[in-house]
Amino acid sequence: MARIVVLGAGVMGSAFCLAPVDTGQEVRLVGTHLDRGIIDSIASGRRHHRLGIALPAPIRPYHHDRLAEALADGADLIVLGVNSAGVGWAVEQLAEVLTAPLPILMLTKGLAAEGGTLRILPEVVGDGLAARGLGEVPVAAVGGPCIAGELAVRRESGVVLAHPDPALLDRLLAWVAAPYYHARPSTDLVGVETCAAFKNLYALVIGAAAGLLDRAGPAENAAQMHNPAASLFAQAIVEMRLLNAWMGGLDESVFGMPGTGDLYVTCQGGRNSRVGRLLGAGRRYREAKAEHMPDDTIEGAELALAIGPAVEGLIADSALDGDALPLLRAVIAAICHDAPLALPWPAFHRPGG
Repeated sequence: MARIVVLGAGVMGSAFCLAPVDTGQEVRLVGTHLDRGIIDSIASGRRHHRLGIALPAPIRPYHHDRLAEALADGADLIVLGVNSAGVGWAVEQLAEVLTAPLPILMLTKGLAAEGGTLRILPEVVGDGLAARGLGEVPVAAVGGPCIAGELAVRRESGVVLAHPDPALLDRLLAWVAAPYYHARPSTDLVGVETCAAFKNLYALVIGAAAGLLDRAGPAENAAQMHNPAASLFAQAIVEMRLLNAWMGGLDESVFGMPGTGDLYVTCQGGRNSRVGRLLGAGRRYREAKAEHMPDDTIEGAELALAIGPAVEGLIADSALDGDALPLLRAVIAAICHDAPLALPWPAFHRPGG
């Protein structure tokens, strides 16, 4: 039996706990400083109100100031379930209490802009812990179409566990591959993480198709906006493939669960699609966020804000082909510069597009 410590009691971190519990592992769920209410609720009655379920009794809750206690008698794996903005905080917390390297599995999705280029978050976490004296920490990642609310009620879900070391992947699969949590291994860590990050950004702009209908009003024959949404989806895959190759990832991740699969499920609803719909209806990002989603983390928008200036610099330096990334540029303009969302439809159909 492995001992697994999950840091982050939001919806995905908490829902993920079910898989290792159901394979017979010991799981300790540590909330962040923002999760006190969630941890208190689990401790008093097992209820996770955001997921709408009671977590199984074997999942032991801890507040963030008890992280050292959760790790004190040994752990085999740390799972990061914080949002992308909390990665730096998580590194600091772990560096304070860890005395030796432990494998980390990241549920967190995102990229970082450093030194004028882009980096995957497992590299950022590994380097951050190494800089604090912990040596080489193996950091793996999860990608694929898995909505937390569905995982929480044990719906069939397919994911990819990614790390260059097949031996580590074998251990991870043994710990988390519950009957409903269908995990496959991949050594393409860069590709899985790149797709996992960009799918949030592209799901946001695909959601704009519904907003176009809101702005135009009902058609006389009640036609929907499936054609525009499909064109945006197809362009997103084209651009994700280019970006993934530039980052050093493999095509198989784009066309598999981390890319196409995860983009599809993310487009079905959620925070990215909701803010995209507002942009498509003509709202500007800052206004839409402040008035309609002030307390929500919009991962696609967070990614745009985190990497937008770096992407614009890479395009200006011809390190990235801006003409081949019209949808990405439109999202960056709308989020980073608070411009009206302008969808460049003709640019999606240039030769080779």
